[in-house]
Amino acid sequence: MKKEKREYLKGIFRAEHKNARVSPKKARDVARAIQGMRVDDAINTLTFTPRKSAYLIKKTLDSALANATSINDEMEEVNIDIESLIVKEAVVNDARTLKRYKPRARGSAGAIRKRQSHISIVITEDEKAGEAKS
Repeated sequence: MKKEKREYLKGIFRAEHKNARVSPKKARDVARAIQGMRVDDAINTLTFTPRKSAYLIKKTLDSALANATSINDEMEEVNIDIESLIVKEAVVNDARTLKRYKPRARGSAGAIRKRQSHISIVITEDEKAGEAKS
């Protein structure tokens, strides 16, 4: 997916957390749970989800919300309602894998893969709220 330089003019805001020290398989379950939710509902869900990946995804979502608030305050041509933002995409991709070895029986070694992930969150204004506002 190619990123546009000024996609915030269309009301699309993003944040990324690169090389998060959590397995992508474990983080994808949490990311799928918040897709399509309103941002405040997603933050509440992540706050009370007892997983490490929920904490990391919440930090990324807070960053995307801060980006939206900052751009909305600074630029006159961007006029969005912060309350009507929804999570458009919550994607967890593979990052590099740290390879470690643990000694095993008879002088052999077992490989241990410490996986990392890239967490990417895109938030946008809800179309239904935008039509009701007009």
